[in-house]
Amino acid sequence: MATHSITFHPSNKKNSSTTGSLLTEAVRDAGLDLAQPCGGQGRCGRCAVIVESGNVRRRSTIRLSASDLEAGYALACQAVIEGDAAILIPEQEAVERRLVTDKTARKVEVPFAYDPIRDQTIRAFDLTLDPPTLEDSTDDISRLERALAAQGIFNLDVPLPLLRALGSKLRDAEWNVTAIIETDHWKRNTPRLIDVNPSGLKDPKGLDVYGIAIDIGTTTVSVYLVNLITGEAIDTAAEYNGQINRGEDVISRIIYANKNGGLSELGNLVRKTINDVIDRLASRNHVDRKQIYKATVSGNTTMMHLFAGLPPASIRLTPYIPIVNHPAPLLAADLDLNIHPLATVDLLPSVASYVGADITAGVLASGLSEADELTLFIDVGTNGEMVLGTKDWFVTCACSAGPAFEGAGVVCGMRATRGAIEEVWINTQTFEPTYRVIGDVKPKGICGSGLISLVAELFITGVVDKGGNFIVGAGLAPALARRVREGEHGGEYVVAWANETDMARDIVITKVDIDNLMRAKAAIYAGFTVLAQSVGVDLADVQKLLVGGSFGKYINVEKAVQIGLLPDMQWERFNFLGNTSVLGAYMALLSRDARSKIKAIAEKMTYIELSADNTFYDSFTSALFLPHTDMTKFPSVEAIWDNKEKQEVW
Repeated sequence: MATHSITFHPSNKKNSSTTGSLLTEAVRDAGLDLAQPCGGQGRCGRCAVIVESGNVRRRSTIRLSASDLEAGYALACQAVIEGDAAILIPEQEAVERRLVTDKTARKVEVPFAYDPIRDQTIRAFDLTLDPPTLEDSTDDISRLERALAAQGIFNLDVPLPLLRALGSKLRDAEWNVTAIIETDHWKRNTPRLIDVNPSGLKDPKGLDVYGIAIDIGTTTVSVYLVNLITGEAIDTAAEYNGQINRGEDVISRIIYANKNGGLSELGNLVRKTINDVIDRLASRNHVDRKQIYKATVSGNTTMMHLFAGLPPASIRLTPYIPIVNHPAPLLAADLDLNIHPLATVDLLPSVASYVGADITAGVLASGLSEADELTLFIDVGTNGEMVLGTKDWFVTCACSAGPAFEGAGVVCGMRATRGAIEEVWINTQTFEPTYRVIGDVKPKGICGSGLISLVAELFITGVVDKGGNFIVGAGLAPALARRVREGEHGGEYVVAWANETDMARDIVITKVDIDNLMRAKAAIYAGFTVLAQSVGVDLADVQKLLVGGSFGKYINVEKAVQIGLLPDMQWERFNFLGNTSVLGAYMALLSRDARSKIKAIAEKMTYIELSADNTFYDSFTSALFLPHTDMTKFPSVEAIWDNKEKQEVW
């Protein structure tokens, strides 16, 4: 097969590609980065490049306008190399993180009364061994085992890499050592030696023992650095998941993983993200990474598969079965984690393809597992996972909400980073918007929370009807006519004019955007409904509604109710908890009892596959309106509309 020379600008990097290769493959082989939020399916249009010269065939132009084609644009994931070419890669959208900078705010208090001797599986034993003599020819490992037996540790498992180094470690420490032991594990019944270091008598840091709790989110990776002696999370940090540019939702990443080299690439990207965060935490807290002896990992089922290098293809194929729900413990060296190579990496249990460890950990952290009253726990993101129950029983399901809540799949959508409009208010008389922007800068686009707020305001002020259609016609108020117009994607409302933005173009919300959000919120609400119906209760019977996930912290309850995303109930019943996944992982890191509880939670859950439930489609269709076809389910919104109609009559 013929090979061709491809030159990329502005980097001037070159590589050779064979006839029929995709441009995205050539970009990757050249060591360059290119955003592919849809996983290379040609849906998002974000991998557009300019073909400056050469022979490149465009398989699809659905996301490109006539002017784009005239300017030489091509979607790299849909462009096939058929000859030498020069390609210009436009500047990629920077992913900026929102981090807490106050050091005290990064600490997390121990969530329960912590006793390391009772609760912790990683223990440090300060030992003084009798040096060998001509009269005492006991071998090194038996000498160590003899000292540990006096501490109640028997039947020690010693990994081969450590056995090879044991002799020199004992002698260099002059027989005064700290033995790091994993006393037990939910799948290991015998104690395991992790390391032998100079003891506190020789090295004051010899007794320092650390662990990390990790949440691998589809969007964000969060890590807690934990002192396993005190139990305190001494520092926390987060970073955008490096996989984002290969797919903004789990389905896109599963598809990308199935491509040539995709699985390995996605695994490397997320592990690099985790290692970068670990390096940051270790550096600013002066912690030796080799003194991190344990990690607990939470995340949705797809993220857990990609992290461990397991092919996730079966997750999206009927009957939606993952490779494993309860993974066995792994070693850090097997996963290239930049901590002690013999550290245990505990992947928390999932329930099904779309109900992962983030939910089992979240049920523990949220308190649902101890609740006496009927409680609904939800985690809203690209997927909507939910659990209904009490401490005695749980029923769970998941629905595909799509990436709208993350700002993707929206014409002017973006992640919740600097420059994103995160909340909007519309004047009922002038229909002019007021908005708040992350970072107090000129806006670049609209993030998920801003989209919810904006659609709610458009509905409450009468700019759109219950079907999400823009109100148009001869009777349209002049003030509104200034903002509502016909665009490339149908009707649209101008949120910010070009001269007000950082992008020098109007920021709008379109009818297509509203439809995407309505489908996402309808799927979430239908999931609640099916869960309640499955156990013969009404949503009105729910006494507590717990919202997990980082996105939940930014949801305006009133606006979420007004569009029908959340059920209409007294506000005091809502509790927004933030990242319950990483908190659950933290609890499991500290306590063998908490880890056992998460396992029991996973085993206790009854999973409902919505695609096989005939009632889901009916519930979904009923929720495809603002806020719902049955307004009696939303009395607070109905009251607003009744009052609005009275004012119009007057």
